[in-house]
Amino acid sequence: MSRAISSRKIFLLIACACALLMGYALFAQYVQGYQPCMLCMVQRVFVGAVGLVALLAALHGPGRLGVRLYGIVTALLAAGGAYVAGRHVYLQHLPPEQLDGCAPSFEYALENYDALKFLKTIFIRDQDCGTIDWTFLGLSMPTWVLACFIGLFLAALWAGFRRA
Repeated sequence: MSRAISSRKIFLLIACACALLMGYALFAQYVQGYQPCMLCMVQRVFVGAVGLVALLAALHGPGRLGVRLYGIVTALLAAGGAYVAGRHVYLQHLPPEQLDGCAPSFEYALENYDALKFLKTIFIRDQDCGTIDWTFLGLSMPTWVLACFIGLFLAALWAGFRRA
């Protein structure tokens, strides 16, 4: 009896979910006019990385060990994205007086800072990252992204470690 859904198909669904997330992020930025902060941009990098690894897994169709490795890498990237999104949600729930002002834009920091200073800039408290200017069902975009990363993490583990 064959399984209704293979690990390969699960990885393809993960990649499609990431493409949809990136598509909406770009729609929100370029059509709706929401400007992403530094943490939003880092979350996009993680979404793209999760989607790319999942797509490679779906296209490659590796054996059992390969599926597990792809599952682990995809889950680790999703966990990294969840950490950044969780930090963003945390900053959004701080009182305004506890935020330390604005960090430079993502593009400026990427072009002008070395790697260590760039990473420090990402995780400093940032006024822009504490602002909630978009909600759906009472939850901010970083909260939804955090929920998506948790779902992607679980799906990656399921794809990688389900019984053959």
